[in-house]
Amino acid sequence: MKSIASAFIKILFATIIMITLNVLTASAQVVKDKKILVGTWMGKLEVNGMYLRLVFNISVSSQDTLKATMESPDQGTVIIPMGNVLLAGDSIVMEAKFIGGKYSGKVTDEKRIEGSWAQSGIKLPLILEKQEAPFRLNRPQQPVPPFPYRTEEVKFRNDAGSIVLAGTLTLPEGEGPFPAAILITGSGAQNRDEELMGHKPFAVIADHLTRNGIAVLRYDDRGVGQSEGDYSKATSADLATDANAAFLFLEARKDISKSDIGFIGHSEGGLIAPIVASQNHDVAWIISLAGPGVTGEQVILKQSEEISLAMGNTAEDVASAAKINKKLYAVLKKTTDNTAAEEKMVKVLSKELKKLKVSEEIIKERVNNLRLTFGASTYTWFRFFLFTDPAQYWMKVKNPVLVLNGEKDLQVNAAINTAAISEALKSGGNNSFEVKIFPGLNHLFQHCETGLVGEYGVIEETISPEVLATMAVWIRAHGRY
Repeated sequence: MKSIASAFIKILFATIIMITLNVLTASAQVVKDKKILVGTWMGKLEVNGMYLRLVFNISVSSQDTLKATMESPDQGTVIIPMGNVLLAGDSIVMEAKFIGGKYSGKVTDEKRIEGSWAQSGIKLPLILEKQEAPFRLNRPQQPVPPFPYRTEEVKFRNDAGSIVLAGTLTLPEGEGPFPAAILITGSGAQNRDEELMGHKPFAVIADHLTRNGIAVLRYDDRGVGQSEGDYSKATSADLATDANAAFLFLEARKDISKSDIGFIGHSEGGLIAPIVASQNHDVAWIISLAGPGVTGEQVILKQSEEISLAMGNTAEDVASAAKINKKLYAVLKKTTDNTAAEEKMVKVLSKELKKLKVSEEIIKERVNNLRLTFGASTYTWFRFFLFTDPAQYWMKVKNPVLVLNGEKDLQVNAAINTAAISEALKSGGNNSFEVKIFPGLNHLFQHCETGLVGEYGVIEETISPEVLATMAVWIRAHGRY
């Protein structure tokens, strides 16, 4: 087999079981002048179709020694100090003790270093190429001040969870009251901008809607940024109480129209929104952005299939991976004790890999990565997500719903999930809904080539302007004000 798909792939981020690859090597001459290394070097880690760029900035200190810093632009803009650069002949080593990472390579010429990045027991090949200029992410849609609207930093309490959440409220100019949208992030602990791979989609959405007369509240997930709580212990149902607390907070404000507050939920947020609306009938409307309509198990199995095939794996590979995944999910469903579940899943994974005649070294690596990427602490969330049918909530939603999906979404299949949401709404007697699948858009609603996760950070567009316009027009047309 070429690869085994990860046992666990979250809705927003594909959690990958990494495979150790051989380190690229090449012969090179001794570096006679270390100053040729001064500048910006960039390389791209590739793991099962997911790409992560690493940027190293090498300089010469006042003591005439090489120093470096590192950036991972697809994960944010934090600059990580590397300390001294060790150079011996054509061999170079840059160590990031702060994150337990190390780059080791050989300088093949003035513009290329071939080597590997090692971190958390994983080693991946990484070729660095010298850049003509310092690397800068280009995010043309990123809002920059001055803004033609008001921005307010807010905090609100979730009594059900006994926590205080923090966020940003953007308000159109004027006294109001204004219609309002509450943004709900996808899976994984995320900040109020749903920031990932250098993109801030929620900041872009908030900016567009507020410019069109709609107030927007976006908030840090519990345990993230300025919000209290522990995300690792929360299920989608728990996170729904956070979203409802945001609703109650806006409902109490004089500058917000109490009868026109709705939710925009992305990915898992598209499950959380109907959970809230099924219980709180004051919710005016819902926009589902790539939200699930079938169980998490169905979503992930289809996701694994489509991503694997797009990466070039065979149908046989996909079938083998699905078989293993189903057995792991069955363990999680039957074993409610998370620690016991993890140990049983490790045994099942090892057994299945042995059947495929995978080497002991690879089995050990896969098991280690299973523990690292999805340990027992995440199983409470995952168990709820896997076996919860969104239809039970969508059937109880009686207010207007807009369902938007991207045709090239490989994480939440557009056809399957929009059909399921539509059927659930009809079954509940709700005919006030619209469904739109945008051609050529991925899970983040970016124009893309393949839809693979690896494209997300490389694409400069954060979210399709057509999607932004569709949401603004629909909210204005379907509000209660």
